[in-house]
Formats: sequence, C-alpha cells, structure tokens
Amino acid sequence: MIEEGSKSSKSMVEKRQLFMEMRAQNFDVIRLSTYRTACKLRFVQKRCNLHLVDVWNMIEAFRDNGLSTLDHNAEINVSRLETILSSIFYQLNKRLPTTHQINVEQSIGLLLNFIVATYDSEGHGKLTVFAMKAMLATMCGGKILDKLRYIFSQISDSNGVMVYAKFDQFLREVLKLPTAVFEGPSFGYTEHSVRTCFPQQKILLNTFLDVLMADPPPQYLVWLPLMHRLANVENVFHPVECSYCRSESMMGFRYRCQQCHGYQLCQSCFWRGHASGPHSNQHQMKEHSSWKSPAKKLSHAISKSLGCMPIGEPPHPVFPEAAERPQDLAHTTQLRPVASNMNDTVLISSGTPTPSKSSTLESPSRLDEEHRLIARYAARLAAEASNSTQCPPTDLSFNFDANKQQRQLIAELENKNREILQEIQRLRLEHEQASQPTPEKAQQNPTLLAELRLLRHRKDELERRMSALQESRRELMVQLEGLMRLLKDEEQKQASQTGTSPHSSPSHSASCTMPMPIRSTSAGSTPTHTPQDCLAGVGDDVLDAFSQGVPRNLRNDLLVAADSITNTMSSLVKELHSVDDGLEEEEENMRNGREKVSSLKHSGKRQSTPSF
Repeated sequence: MIEEGSKSSKSMVEKRQLFMEMRAQNFDVIRLSTYRTACKLRFVQKRCNLHLVDVWNMIEAFRDNGLSTLDHNAEINVSRLETILSSIFYQLNKRLPTTHQINVEQSIGLLLNFIVATYDSEGHGKLTVFAMKAMLATMCGGKILDKLRYIFSQISDSNGVMVYAKFDQFLREVLKLPTAVFEGPSFGYTEHSVRTCFPQQKILLNTFLDVLMADPPPQYLVWLPLMHRLANVENVFHPVECSYCRSESMMGFRYRCQQCHGYQLCQSCFWRGHASGPHSNQHQMKEHSSWKSPAKKLSHAISKSLGCMPIGEPPHPVFPEAAERPQDLAHTTQLRPVASNMNDTVLISSGTPTPSKSSTLESPSRLDEEHRLIARYAARLAAEASNSTQCPPTDLSFNFDANKQQRQLIAELENKNREILQEIQRLRLEHEQASQPTPEKAQQNPTLLAELRLLRHRKDELERRMSALQESRRELMVQLEGLMRLLKDEEQKQASQTGTSPHSSPSHSASCTMPMPIRSTSAGSTPTHTPQDCLAGVGDDVLDAFSQGVPRNLRNDLLVAADSITNTMSSLVKELHSVDDGLEEEEENMRNGREKVSSLKHSGKRQSTPSF
C-alpha cells in the first residue's frame, strides 16, 4: 500500500510539473490577457519541444500512424496517443544534429500530461482524433499560413467550402488551450463564436485566411497570431532606450506611443503597465517587431511614394478557389536539418516551407511564389506604363524614371533569390561535412566504451588473482619456516642428549603437524600490498633465502623450497635408520653376553656339586 501511494504521488507530481514550471515564470503579472495567454502557450510549446516540429512533419506523423483514414469523431486511448508522440519526437531527433538532440522521454511525458489535462479532464482515458489533430497542428512550429491551410482542409467539404459545424468543433477544441493555462474567462468558447468570426454564408479558403490573418484577427483567436509573432521576435534587438526602465537596448517587441513624441517602451514595461511622465496607459501604442534606422525609413518612404513597393499587399498569397484537399505528404521528401543556433533550428526541404521566420532559408516552393509575385508586379507595371502613354508630356520623364527604378528593384529581387539558393547549397555542404564521423565521435562509440569497461574488469580480476598468489606464497614461506625451526630444535635436543653431532641424533617428532596459518584475506579481495609485503612474518632463514639478489619467479622459488624440504627429510630419515641399526647391534651384543654369563654359571654349579 505504501508503494502504491508513493507511485500515485509521483505520477501526480509529473502531471503537475509543467504547470508548476509555468507558474514559476510569473506570467500573471502581464496586464493584457492576449499577451498573457500567448506567453503561456509559447512556454508550453518550447518546454515540450513542439516548436522544433514543423506542421508538415506533424501532418506526416498523422499519416504514418494511420490517423488520416480515421473519422474525426473516432476515439483513441492514451497508450496510442503516447505511441504517436513517441514517433513524432524520435523522428525529430533523427532530423536534428547530434549537438541539438532533445530529451525524448521528458518531452513525451510533459506533452502527454498536458494533452490529457486539457482534453481528458474527467479521466476517461480517451480523446477524439480531431481534438488531437487540432491541438498538435496549432501548437507545433511552422508558419501560421500553413497551419490555417491544413485546418481548413480538415473542416471543409469536397467542394472546398467550409462546414460551419466542423469549424464550430474546431473552436471547441482549440479554445480548450487557453482554458488549460487558466485563461478561460478571456478566451472561452461560446455558441456565438462561429457567427462572430464568419457572418457570411459561403466561406472559401481565401476568405478563411483573410479573416483569421486580418489585423486584428477574430477576438477568440487573437492569441494565435500573437504566439507566432512572439516566436519571431525573441531574438530581435532594438538599439533604443526604454523611456521607463532606461534600459539601453530592447529584446523582443518594442512599443511606441502614438501621442507622446519619442516615448518608447520595452515589452516588459509595456506588458506590466508601466508609465512615466505625461504618458498614460490609455494612450494608443504601436507594436514594432523590428528596428529600422532613419536612413532605411527614408528610403522606404521614398520607394513607397515612387510606386516601387506595392501598396495594400494582401497578408497571404491568393490561392485558387478549388477544393482544398487534406494535406498528404506521401510524395514529399524527407526534411534535412541544419542547425543555426541553439534556439532556432532551420529545416531545409525540397518541397516544404521552413519553420522559422527570423533566420529562414526560403524553400524552392516559396521562391516560385516570389517569382510569380514578381511576374504579377511586372504585368501591373506594364499596364501602368501603357496607361501612362495617355498622360501629358510633362509626366513622361517621371513615369520613365519610375519604370527604371521598378526594373532595378526586380533585378535586385532576382539577385537576392540567387543568393538565397547559393546559401542553401552552402549550408547543405556544411551539414554533410559536419555529419561525417570524427575522432571525437569515435571516442563516444558504445562498442569502444564496452571494450574499455571489459578491459577494466579484466584488470581488476588480475589484480585480485595477484593478491591471492602473493598470499599463498606467504603462507608457504611460513610453513617452510616452521619446518626448518622444528628440524633445528630436534637436532639441538638430540645433540644435548647424546653429545654427538646434530646429524646423528634421532628425532621422534618428525611426524609433528605443521602450523597452518589462517588466511586473512579472500581470493576475491582487492590487493592492498606489494609483493614484498607477502614476506612479513617469515623467519630470517627463509627471508634470506628468498629475498637475496634479483627477485625470482614464484614458481622457481616454490620448486627450490620443495627440493630443500625433500633433501632435509631424506637426510633425517637416513640418520634415523643409522641410529636404529646401532641400537639393534648393541642389544644383540648384550643378549650374547648375558647368554655366555648364564652358561658359565650353570657349568660352575655342576662342578661344585658333591657326588654320593
């Protein structure tokens, strides 16, 4: 029971980890709910590493996991959702360079807990296919135009007309995201959301994009384009001083007051509602996502006044009014990763757009769109030139200069496109060179590391065996010393008893048992002494025999010791035999003498006896 309680508490901590980290960022100090919601969702996106997954990669993951053939209302369980997320992040790690690898297990766990908390708050363990598609397509990386095109393909019929019921279902699912980050009162779902966004009856793709990418967008989805703008300005630098905090530079957004001359705020001060001097929070502020020097502003204004720049350009390309089919990546090429820095990963493809605007390398499809735009501008300029022939002669020189500048602008754009293509090719070559194996990578080869660990283990075994051999040698030396001591004692004892040489005295203690020392260390212990330490406790005779001169082989030492013991025992046995033979001769002589004495006594008695 205790283990189950600990496991449940651990799972609860893991589920609340993302929300606890989000609360630690203190986003609630942001005054405006739109920025507050966008910052929270951007934090979730980056913490789960969804900003590295392009929308086209997400669509490909849907197709690979068989979600394209399922009905939108079909339900999937949490285990299958985890499998889908695993395929997404493992494929992402394959595309990323080795220096930019992510923690796949952590990303899967955080995102899975966030999706379950958002779409399965009642704990049924299931969610619909459409909910999962809407959430992942909205929170992944990529351009907002590509996301909206994919979403429209999921909510339109075969004629390319939006189905209001499906768009209503999309709003239900996507507006659960602000609710999950505690912004439900500001961006919660209502039944009038659909008609508020689209009062028209027939909605095609271009109308759908015009409404959702307008400035401002619909109130319920105003946080969605802001989240993309936040991603684009995270590393933008403004060399301007903030009028409130006096910071000499700004990162991110820059806000300029439309009433107070020269009054500018950084995004931190503006989000928190700081104001100083005559400025008030009620003044209208303009958001800037880039910095232009005064010279660039002047050239921009001149180009715009001369007609070199299109006026009123739509926020997105105009797409044909045909049916927008569901996006299918069956014939697209695999993305190739090129890392620009730690915060921005650029993906180059032959047929898919790139996920970042701040350091974007345009794909060939995007370049084709630019060429078409250039051709359309050229056609418009040609039409204007034909109309300018009817103008008074005083305006001919002005029109000629304008046309010349426009042709120069077109040439500059074409040169820029060529430079972009060359840059793409250079980055591809650099990536291929960087992917080649290097000695540093070879050192991280798991096979080499396994062999190194095996060698270290073998070394430890050899050291332990050496320690055991040294201990055995010491024991043999102690036994040899004891044997030599016994032999000396017996020789001295026999010499003292008989007064003869020590070699002629018998020994009755040759069969005495030898002292067997107890081993203090096991064979598997780690060696803690040197080979010279094994002679500690050994007598001087043995120590002198085995410690003089150059150290010899252990095997030779043992053989010499055995030979000496054998010779000593042989000489002892010979001496014992010689002593026994002498004793037997003396006993035989004494018996003969006693027999002679007894025979003499008997003969004397017979002679002295009187005869009757």
